[in-house]
Amino acid sequence: MLIDVPGLLVGHTSAGDTGVTVVVSADPAGMVAGVDVRGGGPGTRETDLLAPHNTVERVHAIVLSGGSAFGLAAADGAMAELERAGRGFPVLGEGRPGPRVPIVPAAVIFDLFVGDAMHRPTAADGAAAVRSAFDGGAAVPTSGSVGAGCGATAGVLRGGVGQASVVVGEYTVSALVVANPVGSVIDPGTGRLWGDPARPPVDLAAFGALEHPASSLNTTIGVIATDAPVTVAQVTRLAMVGHDGIARAVRPAHSPLDGDTLFAVSTAATAGQTTGVGVETLHDLSAAAADAVQAAIVDAVVSAAPGHGLGVWSAILAD
Repeated sequence: MLIDVPGLLVGHTSAGDTGVTVVVSADPAGMVAGVDVRGGGPGTRETDLLAPHNTVERVHAIVLSGGSAFGLAAADGAMAELERAGRGFPVLGEGRPGPRVPIVPAAVIFDLFVGDAMHRPTAADGAAAVRSAFDGGAAVPTSGSVGAGCGATAGVLRGGVGQASVVVGEYTVSALVVANPVGSVIDPGTGRLWGDPARPPVDLAAFGALEHPASSLNTTIGVIATDAPVTVAQVTRLAMVGHDGIARAVRPAHSPLDGDTLFAVSTAATAGQTTGVGVETLHDLSAAAADAVQAAIVDAVVSAAPGHGLGVWSAILAD
């Protein structure tokens, strides 16, 4: 389950300096999805088909991977594993024999400067992450240096995977984010997190002494999920407004070298749905999407574990 949104399965493959995270629909029919890409250097797969004016309305999983463009290979393995599980678009129609094609959009982060630059996620890693999701996550931590967040950096700090949820009336909006931005998550004037200034500050001298080459070639990617019955156009709006959460937690955001990409999914929406939620509810869900993304980025940074010579937030807190 992705935080508090039922109907989703999350799995990770962690390989020390890189990895894969997948969000799989518990419903074999899939989930309604949208996407919004804001970074100047994205690495993505199957994002065009998610446009509201295109035919495909439901996806079966979303893959988030390390490895830069090489990591897109993880989606091949995820597709194969979903096919083995009988998931996918029935080419000849439901109830008729014939091939099924799993719809699996993907996005990647640049993490080649962390650990071994020749170590990248493969199709086997994508398949293993899907198996992990079907197994209930296999007791893997939900935040920090796990899955696609293993090699993530947040500026000069270690990033990772973060999760957060916001309740909106009878609905829930959750975000799973791989925080790997070029920009800084720390206010250089106060030492506090841009995304949560209520947390204790870091020691600015210790923070200023940190360096890492990965800080100039990064990307923040993630999945926003809700149990609200939104349309394809409305779920795309959640992805769009969710980027406000990146802009609040990272300065600067959406740079020419970032590949910032947010997917959004609904576990309640049905294919062909045309009514969705009212404008006021969509407004509140959109605001919650931004809040959840912002909080998920903070969760990723504060949950990061030491490793690979990277500075971690928890180790440089001011006395």
